[in-house]
Amino acid sequence: MIPIPALRTPDAAFANLPGYPFAPQYLDDLAGFEGLRLHYLDEGPRDAAQTFLCLHGQPTWSYLYRKMIPVFTGVGHRAVAPDLYGFGKSDKPSDDEIYSFEFHRDTLLRFIERLDLRNITLVCQDWGGLLGLTLPMALPGRFARLLVMNTALGTGDVPLGRGFLAWRAYAEARPDLDVAALLRRSSPGLSDAEAAAYAAPFPDASFKGGVRAFPRLVPDRPDAPGAELSRQAREWFQTQWQGQSFMAVGQADPVLGPPAMRLLRSQLPGCPPPLELEEVGHFVQEDAGEQVARAALAAFARGDSAAPAEG
Repeated sequence: MIPIPALRTPDAAFANLPGYPFAPQYLDDLAGFEGLRLHYLDEGPRDAAQTFLCLHGQPTWSYLYRKMIPVFTGVGHRAVAPDLYGFGKSDKPSDDEIYSFEFHRDTLLRFIERLDLRNITLVCQDWGGLLGLTLPMALPGRFARLLVMNTALGTGDVPLGRGFLAWRAYAEARPDLDVAALLRRSSPGLSDAEAAAYAAPFPDASFKGGVRAFPRLVPDRPDAPGAELSRQAREWFQTQWQGQSFMAVGQADPVLGPPAMRLLRSQLPGCPPPLELEEVGHFVQEDAGEQVARAALAAFARGDSAAPAEG
């Protein structure tokens, strides 16, 4: 196998991150990705009955989950949060063309198998859901619950909304996207140090191949990469999913807000009415992470569910 050329953000870039006291964990032996170093967090008991697998999106990293992880581990659960290649403390392939739907999805499949994660609650938002919601059908028996926030299935047979098209045009015009400024616009309550933490993985534009790739990877037609897999996942959820679901919606999100989440809820039989967060934007974990985590745990404990739609 030919090694994939990649950049590695210096450790010094991650010094003194506010609210992120977690010990780094690394793998460099994922099947098919040998030599690429993947960073992840692994908090709580390794033998916990439940594992919360927290998947970030664009252009964030595991820092996004710093408010939710302590809620999960505080009641005895395990919380695992990987940084996708191209993000966070993980290596960043230097060729933008490396990044694809399959590249990221295969990473997550191999990661789950490598750690042998079971009884998983999939915690996902943005690309964490576009990728993550295609995983349960490929790993029978490993997933038990969903906690979904402002995300979608990229089926390619539903027109992309104006909000997303505007975001994609904005991102494509900025190959050196200002990550800190983007997070500040969506989450005005961020401190300067927190905004800088989101930007820490990307010292310059050469580190932003993964950031540049994601907007163009959203399936926008039926034959787009990832679209068929996502339609298979939609069918799988509608016919085979038996787990619990919890949905939280940042109502102020112009890209993956209420309309996108109503569609997703219709694709997840048994998903109860969502927790609607009126003043929250796209990055739900940042603006309301602790609230959402506690509400989800309470709903799962109660066994909340809704009857699947007929027809």
